[in-house]
Amino acid sequence: MPQFRPARKKKLGSYPHTMVVFSITLALLVIGLFGLLLVHAHKLSQAVRENLEVQVYLERNLPETQLLALQRSFAQKPYVAYRGSEPQVRFMSKEEGAQEFVQLTGEDFQQFLGDNPLRDAYILKINAEYADVSQLRQVSADLRRQPGVFEVTSVEESFISDVNRNLRRVSLVLLGFALLLTVVVVILINNTIRLALFSQRFLIRSMQLVGATSWFIQRPFLRRATWQGIVGGVLAGLMLLALLQWSYLEVTEIRLLRDERLIGAVLLTLVVLGGVIGFFSSYRAVRKYLRMSLDDLY
Repeated sequence: MPQFRPARKKKLGSYPHTMVVFSITLALLVIGLFGLLLVHAHKLSQAVRENLEVQVYLERNLPETQLLALQRSFAQKPYVAYRGSEPQVRFMSKEEGAQEFVQLTGEDFQQFLGDNPLRDAYILKINAEYADVSQLRQVSADLRRQPGVFEVTSVEESFISDVNRNLRRVSLVLLGFALLLTVVVVILINNTIRLALFSQRFLIRSMQLVGATSWFIQRPFLRRATWQGIVGGVLAGLMLLALLQWSYLEVTEIRLLRDERLIGAVLLTLVVLGGVIGFFSSYRAVRKYLRMSLDDLY
C-alpha cells in the first residue's frame, strides 16, 4: 500500500524568503548605484571648484625672508585649499614663468626684449567654499592688502558664474531623480512583501480565531521581514563594492573621485533602509489581513 506522507505544518511567518530577499537586493542595488553616482558627482563638483586658482604677483626684488613670510601668511588663510595637511600654495619665480610661456607659445620673448619683464608669483588654490564671484572678490581684496603684493588675478567672473550655475542644475536634477527613485524602491519592496504575505493570510486568520494577540501574530513576520531587508541591503552593498572595484580598474581616473566616508554612508544607508522598509511593509500588510473579514480573504 502506498504510504502517505503527512503534510508539513505551516509555521507562522515562514513564507518563502528567497524571492523576497532577491527582490529587495535588486531594488536597493538600483538606489545604491544612484547614491554612488551622487557621491562621485559631489566629489567632481568639489574638485572643479578647488581647481580654481588665484595668481598673486609680487613686487620686484623682495628679500627671501619676506617671500617666506608671505608664503606662511598665505598658508594660514581660510580660503586656501588643503590637500591632506599641505596648503595648496606654490611659488613660481619669474624664470619659471618665462619657461612656461615659451613652452606654451614656442616663442622666447626674452630674446626680443632683452629682459624678463615677468614677476615672481604665488599660485593659490582656493577652497571650494569660496568659489563664487562675491567670495573671490573678497579674497582678491584681502590678498592685495598684503605687503609686497603687486597684483592679484583670478579666473573671469563669467566663468565662475557658469560653473556654479551648471553644478547647481546638475545637483538638483540628480537629487530629484534620487528622491523619485527612493519612492519607487519603497513601493517595490512594499509590494514584494505584501505579495509574499498573501499566502499567509489564512494562517493569520486562524491564529486570530484561536485567541492569539495581534502582537503575537505580527512579531514573527516583522522579525523575518526586517532581517530580509537587512540581508538585502548587505548583499546590495557587496555587489556595489565589487562594481566599484571593477570600475576603478577599468577607468583609473575615477579613483580620484573616491570618498571612503560618503561611500560607507551610502552602504550603511542601504542596510538601514532595507530593514526599515521591510519592518513597516510587513507591519502594514499583516495589519491589513488582521482587519479583513473572512469573505475578503478569498
